[in-house]
Amino acid sequence: MSKRDFYEVLGVPKDASQEDIKKAYRKLARQYHPDVNKADDAETKFKEAKEAYDVLSDDQKKAQYDRFGHVDPNQGMGGGGFGGQDFGGFGDIFDMFFGGQGQRRNPNAPQRGNDLQYTMQIEFKEAVFGKKTEIQIPRTETCDTCHGSGAKPGTQPETCGVCHGTGQQEVVQNTAFGRIVNRRVCSNCQGQGQIVKDKCSTCHGTGKVKKQRTISLNIPAGVDDGAQLRVSGEGEAGTRGGPAGDLYVVIRVKSHEFFEREGDDIYCEVPLTFAQAALGDEIEIPTLTEKVKLKIPAGTQTDTYFRLKGKGVPRLRGYGQGDQHVKVVVVTPTNLSDEQLEHLRELARLSGEHTHEQNQSIFERMKKAFLGE
Repeated sequence: MSKRDFYEVLGVPKDASQEDIKKAYRKLARQYHPDVNKADDAETKFKEAKEAYDVLSDDQKKAQYDRFGHVDPNQGMGGGGFGGQDFGGFGDIFDMFFGGQGQRRNPNAPQRGNDLQYTMQIEFKEAVFGKKTEIQIPRTETCDTCHGSGAKPGTQPETCGVCHGTGQQEVVQNTAFGRIVNRRVCSNCQGQGQIVKDKCSTCHGTGKVKKQRTISLNIPAGVDDGAQLRVSGEGEAGTRGGPAGDLYVVIRVKSHEFFEREGDDIYCEVPLTFAQAALGDEIEIPTLTEKVKLKIPAGTQTDTYFRLKGKGVPRLRGYGQGDQHVKVVVVTPTNLSDEQLEHLRELARLSGEHTHEQNQSIFERMKKAFLGE
């Protein structure tokens, strides 16, 4: 299979600076390093990126590549080529990015456990005022029988005789490009560096067991939908004495039949009769904690907003509370009696307003005007 263009692999133009080439490679190396990315094609993409960087970061090799492109190893390059490169050295690059000094990662070193995520649905008012609760989390924990070693009590894991505890096997190839060293996960110990011959009967050699864990959770007042709470050390158990991961609880808040929330503010909508809007009134409004009186001025129009200061949601990171905003909607009366209709006509006449019957004559005049009559 033909190789991809090295510039295409790194995603840089041919006139890219060495700094841009280095930045592009570091980004890809972090993304596809096999110790970080467990996807099936991650190792292949990592090798591809490293090979491209090894060539393009060297001015002489870059110039040769720009002139000849990919050269068939069987044809040779007169002793030049891209030889002497170790395309399988994952450990060196990983240490460079994550604080090492060019040493390979020790497969027997303690490793932190995986993080867990749990989605929790709560009521609208529970999000506003907070709550204390308990949740059940399925997770892996260190086996109590073997204390995480995976070996039967009274025995110990043995160092792998194939990789001698490194967790990696090296395959050396001499090619026209030079000496290439490929490091692969040891097939004998699967990269663990140790072999458990007498396995623990409880965990079957894994060193971990599945358990249901009850965790106390304190949901703070003012938490909103989509918020994420971190519970330190309540994730999966670590390996070989490593710390446990963390638990992340994602909050989902149910909608409320009357209140709506925007940030720390609460919104609601209340109806007004025509008389209340026209004459004014004092009405009772429900809030999150109590009922309060709201004065409606005479002549209030529909869709008018009133603010109830400090009647909103407690601020999650700060003092005080948001406000409650009340939208009033004037409801048009229906099924009026003849007497009520007569009173409305009289009101319209006194106000100088046109009634439906009067508007009919206006429409007729407008029609004549359009027709030029």
